[in-house]
Amino acid sequence: MFTHTDIYKELNKAKAVTQAPLTTSTLNNFDLDKVESNRIFHISQIKKTCIDFRLRFLDATLFKGEFPLEAISQIKSIEATHNTILSDLKIMAPSKLFKLENADDPLLFAPMGNGYYYLIHQWGDDLHPFRKAMVWPFKNIITACISLLVFSFFLSFFVPMSLFTPNPTTRDFIMIYFFMFKAVAAIVIYYTFARGKNFNRAIWNSKYYNS
Repeated sequence: MFTHTDIYKELNKAKAVTQAPLTTSTLNNFDLDKVESNRIFHISQIKKTCIDFRLRFLDATLFKGEFPLEAISQIKSIEATHNTILSDLKIMAPSKLFKLENADDPLLFAPMGNGYYYLIHQWGDDLHPFRKAMVWPFKNIITACISLLVFSFFLSFFVPMSLFTPNPTTRDFIMIYFFMFKAVAAIVIYYTFARGKNFNRAIWNSKYYNS
């Protein structure tokens, strides 16, 4: 019924919004006459996609899964085409796919310099179709507060107000809503500190689990 989210397509959406010029200075010595432009992404585009979908963009050395044969083949093919040895590879993927230090759909990139990265290969299943919506509350403090307000509002309807007053009024509902918001916010804040969670904007390029 619902199609899964292709993170490569989401990257291209960000690319259309935040396109930046590419210079000839490169880190991995790519031959700019042979690169495929649809595989080139600026760090700002990668950052936006990571924040929107709560993904991380980290060194490939931290990736705990195995590289598929297709990815290895793509690396060798690109190295042969551009007569270079790719290094300092990066991967965009959910946190669970990395070996994170304590303090569904990987994409493999090679740095080109000047904040640009070249997409080498994508593998695995596409992201859940509702992932962007599910992680939206964790995007920043504003989205978190809005989510708490909305969730508390709907939760307040399930409180049997007749237990508190025989003739409930709008004022009574507002009072219930106020206390419900405080209760939900307290639980969320406790969970956040206890589990060391943080907002998407703060973790997208962090190698630490509790960040």
